[in-house]
Amino acid sequence: MKNRKVLIAGGAGFIGSHLCDYYVSKGNRVVCLDNLATGAKANIEHLISSSSFTFVNADVVRLKEISLDGDFDMVFNLASPASPPDYFRLPVETLRVNSLGTENLLELARRCDAKFLFASTSEVYGDPLIPVQKEEYWGNVNSIGPRSVYDEAKRYGEAMVMAYFRKYNVDTRIVRIFNTYGPRMRLKDGRVIPNFIAQLLEKKPLTVYGDGKQTRSFCYVDDLVAGLAGIMEKDYHLPVNLGNPGEFTILELAEIIQKIAGMKTEIEFLPPLEDDPRRRKPDITRAKELMGWQPSVPLEEGLKKTLDYFKKSM
Repeated sequence: MKNRKVLIAGGAGFIGSHLCDYYVSKGNRVVCLDNLATGAKANIEHLISSSSFTFVNADVVRLKEISLDGDFDMVFNLASPASPPDYFRLPVETLRVNSLGTENLLELARRCDAKFLFASTSEVYGDPLIPVQKEEYWGNVNSIGPRSVYDEAKRYGEAMVMAYFRKYNVDTRIVRIFNTYGPRMRLKDGRVIPNFIAQLLEKKPLTVYGDGKQTRSFCYVDDLVAGLAGIMEKDYHLPVNLGNPGEFTILELAEIIQKIAGMKTEIEFLPPLEDDPRRRKPDITRAKELMGWQPSVPLEEGLKKTLDYFKKSM
């Protein structure tokens, strides 16, 4: 796994920056491409001085205007807003980065004869009508709802990836990422874990949308990165779920975070969000069979690490 040249689009983001760390630590040359629309240079500041790391501040939608040095062995596409407030604020940009941006990166991978990975999302399943989501499930998505700019963008991206695999034999992979958390998330990025932590640290009520009985699965970022790197080494081209199959209601999550923080605050119930999925629970059988992957970090342990990070960064 050494001495390879790796392009990570969206590499200054939460997950992308951890992926940069992983490949630099394994002795590879990493080029991080990010326009910092939702990423942060602070996430990769510790890598800037490394001769194995290069940061390029650019937009993958305009990739043809960028001069990238040399060929790549692997191309990761993690370039996209991922939290609801971000893609509500950047709806057209979200559609473009997952369509035009994905095509541009696929063309690059095709030219370099590189392995390619598209970071898709559990949101392609929409508000699922089945309790556990397998990769074969086609989903239940509102194609014109407020979340469609993200959901449909990722579904289109998957279709583009499969088209390049089938027509041009590009060595592609699709990973459907379920809720992931850990250090380097933005404290108020709109997702439930950083929201709850921010509200606790500010001694404000925890805001819960709807009745709080909707469920999510939470995967610690180190586990996810191991899965992304692992699937890149496998000759497999259909979608693969990566997430933690442990299922918790939002109210259960609130109680766990309060317990870890040693702080008790009120819970404020707000109207439910439009098209907010009621259940999120991945079937990870395919990931287990392909690469023996499954999450190893328990929720309480991962939340403690995340809380400690935010306490230090505030």
